[in-house]
Amino acid sequence: MSKFSKPIMTFVLIGVILSSFLVGCKAETPEPTVVPEVEEVVPTEEVVPTEEVVPTEEVVAPIATLKIWADDTRTPILADMADEFLAEYNVELIVEDLGVVQDIRSAVITAAPAGEGPDIFIGVHDWLGALIESGLVTPIDLGDKAGEFVGSALEAFTYTDGLLYGVPYATENLGFFYNTDLVETPPTTWDEVLTIGQTLKDAGTVQYAIAIGGDPGYNSLPMQTAFGGYVFGVDANGAWNPDDVGLDSQGMIDAVTWMKGAVDAGLMPETTDYETAHQLFETGQIPFLMAGPWALDRIRASGVPYAVAEAFPDNGAPFLGVQGFMVNAFSENVLLAQTFLTEYVSTEAFMQQIYETGLRPSAFTAVLETTEDPDLKAMGISGANAIPMPNIPEMGSVWAAWNNGISLALTGAQTPEQSMMDAAKQVRDLILGALAGMINLPGSYQDKAGCGAQWDPACQATALTLGDDGLYTLTVTLPAGDYEFKVALNGDWTVNYGSDGAQDGPNYTLSLAADSTVTFTYDPNTQLVTVTTQ
Repeated sequence: MSKFSKPIMTFVLIGVILSSFLVGCKAETPEPTVVPEVEEVVPTEEVVPTEEVVPTEEVVAPIATLKIWADDTRTPILADMADEFLAEYNVELIVEDLGVVQDIRSAVITAAPAGEGPDIFIGVHDWLGALIESGLVTPIDLGDKAGEFVGSALEAFTYTDGLLYGVPYATENLGFFYNTDLVETPPTTWDEVLTIGQTLKDAGTVQYAIAIGGDPGYNSLPMQTAFGGYVFGVDANGAWNPDDVGLDSQGMIDAVTWMKGAVDAGLMPETTDYETAHQLFETGQIPFLMAGPWALDRIRASGVPYAVAEAFPDNGAPFLGVQGFMVNAFSENVLLAQTFLTEYVSTEAFMQQIYETGLRPSAFTAVLETTEDPDLKAMGISGANAIPMPNIPEMGSVWAAWNNGISLALTGAQTPEQSMMDAAKQVRDLILGALAGMINLPGSYQDKAGCGAQWDPACQATALTLGDDGLYTLTVTLPAGDYEFKVALNGDWTVNYGSDGAQDGPNYTLSLAADSTVTFTYDPNTQLVTVTTQ
């Protein structure tokens, strides 16, 4: 029975008890001395008894509806709890599966202002800058429940105004993997990583000491922070300071110099590629790898003997990413949504269920402390030293320049000092708006069109030019091959359009059977790109 039915049932029960009491207390009447004779009445027609009427419990309509947008992993968990939540709170819970987590952001940006979005949605803490500045999320007060969460997870969902904007449920960060057949004890310094790798290489056992998988900025941050490098500094209140860009700090230059030395010594590939790095580790060709929990399934399936260290060499710190629940500022049920998150989501039982499905360290302390997965436990321990990824909008201006700067240094196209100074300048220009108005076509072709690297939204060589007809064009000569690209505005990825003009949409594709002169034409009214070749 719903708690909202209890007052009704209580009132009925009192009425029944009162009626019984009055009947029991009625005064006795004298018994008659003469009983009159009553003539027997013979019924002329059989009386058919009526069907007994069984009273039914009153059906109470839900007092409200909460809509949640989730990814395909968390949707089944939330949906399975809908009946329980309805029974306990008399609130209907509607859970909609939007696929992968990253798809939810663009959907919220589009739907929320139009009043068509959810009340609650799942997301990642580094979305906060854009969402808050657009007025799309509202603060959450966890009250006493705040003490039950991992401190760094709450810090990640806290914005520069000091307010909390999400209820975290999982964390993720790189871990330091090592091959236990090749290395007994994990190294404590990065120089030791190279020494061990050199010894194994000299013996003909491995090809390299270590490889960087994926974007070099994010995936080599434990190396960079070990040397004192940083992306953004913080102000006196501990909030991220976009005026303090650290890509050209001495610590960052020293780190990239060390990485270039490892490349020159033949102990690290000059390119950073996720698939290549994992294949090298999973086949025993490198003894060390930095990877996140998202890679556990494939590493375990490979059969390579491994363990995850509880700390990075030289106590290097990776970025911490935190997933959680946020409340749509345009929701008509903001208070109810916050109550749901505080009283229902912020419980050990719920957090345990969501942990068992997500293969991520829990952001709920009681669940994290009892986890039995040695890999997640080790990552959680090393993640205690992790740096929450900056959640300010300016972080969107960092990625391309940061990655390109490191790549240019590792390939020898520029010195580490010059590449990181150029990267820092590009970021500062973006933050100051120096590239405002730029329309670019970042993609896999850019290194063949005069850019230092691919997928660089700030590369001047692939910026489009405005014509008298109001359309923007770019003409380049490309060799035969298959390419992908997107439209990016203002020199970064904050506003981008993919195939069919969809914001944050899939990449455009281009296949050239022969070397061609390619003209791209962008229509700012439709966000569509047309391609002609000669």
